[in-house]
This record gives sequence, C-alpha cells and structure tokens, in this order.
Amino acid sequence: MRKHILQSLVILIILSLVISCANRGTPSGGDKDVDAPVIIKSLPENMTTNFKGKEIKIYFDEYVKINNLQKQLIVSPPMDPEPTVTPLGTASKYVTIIINDTLADNTTYAFNFGQSIVDNNEENPYDYYRYVFSTGDYIDSLSVKGQILDAENRIPEEFVSVMLYEKDSTYTDSIVYKSKPKYITNTLDSLTTFSIDNIKPGTYKLVALKDDNGNFTFQQDKDKIGFYEGFITAPTDSLFTIKLFKETLNFDAKKPRQAAGQKIGFGYEGDYKTMAIELLDNKPEGFTTVITKDPKADTLYYWYKPKLALDSTQFIVRNKTFIDTLKHRFRSIDKDSLTINMLSPSTLGFNDDVQITGSIPFTKFNEKQIQILDRDSVIVPFKTTFNTIDNLYSLQFEKQEKQQYNMTMLPGAIEDFFGNVNDTLKFAAKTKLYSDYSNIRITLRNMTYPAIVQLITDKDEVKYEQFATEDRLFDFRNLTPGNYFLRVVFDTNGNQKWDSGNYLEQRQAERISYKTEIIEARANWDPVETFTLLD
Repeated sequence: MRKHILQSLVILIILSLVISCANRGTPSGGDKDVDAPVIIKSLPENMTTNFKGKEIKIYFDEYVKINNLQKQLIVSPPMDPEPTVTPLGTASKYVTIIINDTLADNTTYAFNFGQSIVDNNEENPYDYYRYVFSTGDYIDSLSVKGQILDAENRIPEEFVSVMLYEKDSTYTDSIVYKSKPKYITNTLDSLTTFSIDNIKPGTYKLVALKDDNGNFTFQQDKDKIGFYEGFITAPTDSLFTIKLFKETLNFDAKKPRQAAGQKIGFGYEGDYKTMAIELLDNKPEGFTTVITKDPKADTLYYWYKPKLALDSTQFIVRNKTFIDTLKHRFRSIDKDSLTINMLSPSTLGFNDDVQITGSIPFTKFNEKQIQILDRDSVIVPFKTTFNTIDNLYSLQFEKQEKQQYNMTMLPGAIEDFFGNVNDTLKFAAKTKLYSDYSNIRITLRNMTYPAIVQLITDKDEVKYEQFATEDRLFDFRNLTPGNYFLRVVFDTNGNQKWDSGNYLEQRQAERISYKTEIIEARANWDPVETFTLLD
C-alpha cells in the first residue's frame, strides 16, 4: 500500500515538473508569414484558347480573400454586365469568376487583379495576377506602354484608367462619353506607368481617365482626362506620355433662387466672367441692379431695387454662345443687414493691401472719412481700388518695417446699395522687419515666352507669381519663409493664366514645368536659382 502511494507521489511530482516547464515563457508562434499565396491550378488553365465556358476557378495553397476589388480588378476588354468574383468578405481556397456577359468571338480577355488577392492571415498579396483567355485560336500578345502625368500638379493621380478605343466604322470623336473602350488597364495606387497588354494589331485612340465612378466613360464635371493626339498603331515600340487635366466645364446656368430680400442667386457651371442676366418683365421707374459673386460658391447674386411687385418673372441668361430663359418665383424674405469685414491679417506683409468687403454691394466710398496713422500718429497717405464683382475695396500704402498702423473708418465712409452706412470701424495691423523675410531671384534658361513664374507650396497652392513676355530676371521680394516649388507655365496665349485642355477640340492643356528641387526660403536669406527648361 505504501509502495503504491509512493509511486503515485512520484508520478504527480513528475507531471507537475513537466507542466511547469511547458508553461514557462510565452510561445512565439514561429516567424511571421511573409509569403504570398501560391496558385495550385486554374480551371480552365490560364492562357486557354477557344474558351467557351462561363465559370473560372483559381485554386490556392492556403485560404485567400479579395480586398478592394472595385478599384483593383480591371477586366480588358470591359464586360457588361460585369463578372461576379468571389469570395468577398470571407476566405476560401479558390477564387471563382462567373462570366455574365456574352463574349465576343476571336477576342483575348484579361482579368488584372492588381493586389486584390491576399492570404487570409497576414494579407500578403499575390501581386498583379493576370488570368487570360481567348475565345479564338490564339492569345493576342501586343502591348501599348507609357506613363501618366498630371498637366497641372506635381504628383500624378492614383488609379488612373488607361484605355484604347478601336478606330473602326463605329468610332466617333465623342465615343469617350458613351462607350466603353476596347482595351483597358489601370495604374493602381503606386505606379505612374501603364501597360495595356494582350491587344490585337490595329489602330487605336489612346485615352486616360481619372474615372471616379468606375464606369469607363467620361463625365466632364467629375473626371480628369488625357489623350494622345491622333491615333496609335499596334504593334508599336513607342512609349506614350499622357497628361491628365480637368476640363473647364461647359457653361450652364442653374435655376435662380431668392437668396434674400431683393437678392436673387444664379448658380452656374463653367466660366462666369461674360455671364449677363437680364430681367424680361417691364422694369419700374428707377430700377437699378448690381451683380456680385459669392466668394466660395459658383453663384452670382442679382441685387435689385426697388422691390418688384410680382409673383414670378423670367430672366434671360447669356454667356458667349449660351442663351437660356429661366423662370423665377419671388419669396418674401428679409433683406441682408450690412456687415463690413477686414480681410487683411493683423500682420501685414510689405506687399499686402488692406482689404474691405461687405455683405451688401458698396456704392459709395468716401476716402476723406478714412484715416490711417502710424505708431507716431503720422497720417499715412493711401490709394484705393474697387473690385465690383467681388465687392472689395483695397487700400494701398507704403509700409515701413517694424511699424504699427491704425485705421479708423468714420460713419458714412461706406454706403451700400440700399443706402445703409457704416458705424465707426477701427483696424490695427503691424509689420515685421525686412530681415524676417526672404528674397529669391530666379533665372530661366531656354525659355519660350510669354510665361508665368510661380512659387507654390507642397500642396500646389500658388503663393507668389510673376508674368513676363520676354526674358528677364524674376525677383520675388519679402517672401514668407518656408519651402517652395518653382513652377513655370508656358502661357501660349498670353492671358496670364494657365489654360486647361479640351478633349473634343483635341487641345492639350498649356505646358507646365517644375523644378524638382525644393527652394528653401529662410529669413534674411536671398537664394539665387537657375532653372533650365527642357525642349
């Protein structure tokens, strides 16, 4: 009996030691899985010819899932309706493709999965997997290659669709608006180059779209577009560069709305600068109007007096070749109250003006009711300019360094469209030392004029610019310290702005060149930069 007890105790002690050793420390679980899943087989096999089926299965050595299929998967030529691809949201050891479209004869189809197929545990991608089949006797093997740039911005867009439209009896200049392409690829999220593969010999129009809704057709109000002028012929060894741009919208006027008493808002698309608004009803005696622009929205405001005793009326809106008649129904709304704002910062740059705007159009400005004094109470002379459409007065005066300026606007200095006048307003601002700023001198080599020379931020915001019609030095003075990029616009038509392109007119956007190195503008520092432009 005692022997059995001793044996039991020995067994318990041994078990205890084994369990203790087994629990000591935390198991590492081994090395992290960094391997992509491996394809075991495909049914039918990849690169199959004389394909007649409706289902494809791709088998892997481990469980996989599909991520971001809508952006990553590109089927070329596009199918309508689109194929059904599973699994979505779950894991499986195979990917299934169900073909819902009627396939064309003697055509090579390619499924470009990008990086959408990943393993279930660590999401290691099977990079850029392509499944290809042909409904004919052979696989088309030609390619069209190139790169995508942005016509205006430094950094190209991601997920750009690059497309080929076959020049055949159905081709028209407007095909990009209504039809899907013959072949398509995508630059995905980390590439600016493209390769449209498995195409057949022929003549094609090469087009690129930043296609936000993924329907492979061009919507002017939403998409960026780029194109190769003329047609390309496959086979070709050429590398094509396509520059994306956002077209200026074709002008369109929206239905007017009563924005406030005696104030009607006219929304629009496109360029408003030659937009004219005319009331069709008989105008009362002394009828007066003013038009201003909303500072943030694409809207012009039509201000009128006296009040119209009408339930509704009609307006004619004209803009170059555009003309439309719009009906408006009046509503009883209070008029806006006059508020006056100073848009200038409390610290003025030496190139800054003091800017004054208001909630109602200004009609009178009495400079004698405005006074600017420096720190020593010395009167500072100034001049004014008025921007009617923006309802903006700018006060220009010479500024001294390390100075304090106090502006007083006495009652009646400003009168608005409805006869309201301002109360007493005061505004204070100061300046820094010249040494707190930077000066940059820029020399352009091999330049064609006219040109716009710009200093921009890393977000492509223009901070400073100069225009020139002939070769000269570009001196940018009293700049806020920071990092800038140098951008040069080849202003071909000399209108002192960058002009975008137009697909139907087959007109490319005006050329822009960037200096790749950052310009560091430091306080009390005067860098000199030379930029040699390429032909």
